[in-house]
Amino acid sequence: MKNFWKQLPKPFSVLAPMEDVTDIVFRQVIEEIASPDVFFTEFVNCEGLMSEGRNAIIHRLDKSNNKQHPIVAQIWGINPSNYKEVAKMIREMGFDGIDINMGCPQKKIIKAGACASLINNPNLAKEIIQATKEGAKDIPVSVKTRIGFNKIKTEEWISFLLEQDIAALTVHLRTAKEMSKVDAHWDEMNKVVALRNKIAPETIIIGNGDVKDFQDIVSKNKQYGMEGGMIGRGIFTNSQAFSKEDVTIELTEKQRVDLCKKHITLFANQWGNTKKYDLLKKYYKIYIQGFDGAKDLRINLMNTKTYEEALNTLFRYYK
Repeated sequence: MKNFWKQLPKPFSVLAPMEDVTDIVFRQVIEEIASPDVFFTEFVNCEGLMSEGRNAIIHRLDKSNNKQHPIVAQIWGINPSNYKEVAKMIREMGFDGIDINMGCPQKKIIKAGACASLINNPNLAKEIIQATKEGAKDIPVSVKTRIGFNKIKTEEWISFLLEQDIAALTVHLRTAKEMSKVDAHWDEMNKVVALRNKIAPETIIIGNGDVKDFQDIVSKNKQYGMEGGMIGRGIFTNSQAFSKEDVTIELTEKQRVDLCKKHITLFANQWGNTKKYDLLKKYYKIYIQGFDGAKDLRINLMNTKTYEEALNTLFRYYK
């Protein structure tokens, strides 16, 4: 097996999969600022990929041919046979790994019996993992999950997953019920690592939940012993979260504005009318912060309705 997880430096950083966020454009911009060691795509539905509506979501698996590696495609769903076929597809597309989403707590997904619901359905979870591994063949299969559904059940659930012979396991240290409303239970990571050491020593462990930056990953690696850390929402408050420098050099006002211009331009060129312009607005707070006038500029950008209006707003502010 071509298991890239084993080749990574320790500790390593991972860009979390986020819906309508971690697309090919965002990954390209983040790579320019400070690149993670591992990229994840947005998560994509297996049932959708195996249906007539495939063309409406296949863009979630768009990737650069030469950069953004290693890159993992994250998938979700409830039908093991679809997982197997989608895993074959992803392997043929040249991805470095496949990750199964067993952690998303969104109500509509939970209601469908997918993602975090699988914590309460271990038999189906096992079938899904096995089917994915059969389709993936020689590329590693990993799982991203939480420490419980309504309550913490680290020992029971994590032990079960470790018994499935997966290449890597990302553990978001909250329950599905908690979503992101409480502090992550990092004290549970000691249990996760101890279980790994006992049950599946070869499985790589990645911690997720309130991870601020690479320096925080280093600190948590020393304290808890997991190999990597995954950063999600932290990227919205610190665009340089993946920087390995001990002292992060703050981006200048011009650099921030120029990065925002670049993201808008790349987004427009990549997606055109495929995605709604409003989906771009969530990124503005990543770049337009930390300088005088940033709040007013961000408000003006949020009021724009087209790519052209947004670029003109930025050009007027900083030519």
